[in-house]
Amino acid sequence: MKALQRFSEILSNHTSVFIIFVALFTYFFPDCFLWVKGDIQAIVLGIIMLSMGITLTVDDFKILVSRPVDILVGALAQYSLMPLIAFSLTKLCGLSPAISVGLILVGCCPGGVSSNIMSFLCRGDVAFSVGMTTVTTLLSPIITPILVLLLAGESIDVDAWGMFRSILFVTLMPVTIGFFLNYFFGKKESFIEVRKIMPGISVIGLACIVGGVVAVNGDKFFSSGLIIFVAIFCHNALGYVFGFLVGKALKMGVAKNRTIAIEVGMQNAGLATNLASKHFAALPEAAIVSAVSCVWHSISGTILANIFVKWDERNKK
Repeated sequence: MKALQRFSEILSNHTSVFIIFVALFTYFFPDCFLWVKGDIQAIVLGIIMLSMGITLTVDDFKILVSRPVDILVGALAQYSLMPLIAFSLTKLCGLSPAISVGLILVGCCPGGVSSNIMSFLCRGDVAFSVGMTTVTTLLSPIITPILVLLLAGESIDVDAWGMFRSILFVTLMPVTIGFFLNYFFGKKESFIEVRKIMPGISVIGLACIVGGVVAVNGDKFFSSGLIIFVAIFCHNALGYVFGFLVGKALKMGVAKNRTIAIEVGMQNAGLATNLASKHFAALPEAAIVSAVSCVWHSISGTILANIFVKWDERNKK
């Protein structure tokens, strides 16, 4: 068990490296991850969300009650800035409907689980990060389909009800089950030991989802054009910038500023990938945008966290 916990810690600290490795490996050996599609992909995402739920405690929900203004500001920033930035980029860059749907999907999803890790690494407000991720995830079955329908519904048919059911089954239910497992068994030593390997399981699950999309659509990655990568980079970077500016405008402290920047900029692109594969199967570029976002958000989040740490070290000298 100790070896598994150590392996989990290594994966958590090197998430981007591991996901890039899996993506590159799958590009050249696609057969290894062809099994991650359809219902299997949904199950993998459910396991990721279950692992998140297992880490939640009653104290985490007390934080939501004790800091309602912070959480409200964070959730509003998450569900307004990223969708609007994505929509604006689709218009400014003249993106195709397929690429637009992928980018808008990513923008309308809740915060990513790995954002909590990044907040910890950059000495941010981890409790605030967990609170934002929890609230945006719990709201996602309702808000994500509505936002996608409003922003992408003009260019393509959006099955909002189908998306609601998908998000309900792969996010809210696993998170709820995980929370109650932790509530009833969280004090048992054996359960505590198992809980320590959950971050590693999340990283492996995310890598499998990325690998599955690369396996199915890898040949289209570069034929889709450089514009996909440019759009993803701009969307993510602007999320960090505007998230940070929201914190500055509201005179939040350094730790909160860093956390809201990371929470707004890093999305649950794994969920977007699953939704794109299931509800927009006729538009493979939508899944590609989501999968590339999975990889890039992990890389950029790590880079940003390191920049914040280096900034602190420089100011101490």
